[in-house]
Amino acid sequence: MMNTEKNNADTSKRQHPKDPLHGISLKEIVTQLEAIYGWEELAERIPINCFKSNPSLKSSLTFLRKTPWARSKVEALYLKSKQNWGKYK
Repeated sequence: MMNTEKNNADTSKRQHPKDPLHGISLKEIVTQLEAIYGWEELAERIPINCFKSNPSLKSSLTFLRKTPWARSKVEALYLKSKQNWGKYK
């Protein structure tokens, strides 16, 4: 009976709530935002040094992985932007 309870607990942990970012890597998010906006406009929208001063994918990912508040802003911009991508093509 213990195994059944454990399996049920494992199954519930694997199920994900309706998270729109589930399965999307931070690298993919930053790459797509940079492709759409460019580093300069990203720095205007989210004024953080990794977008302002010598921006690169590697430095941005390093900073965003260590800084939860900045990552949240980037993820929010991605979700907001993604809603509008393709509407005006």
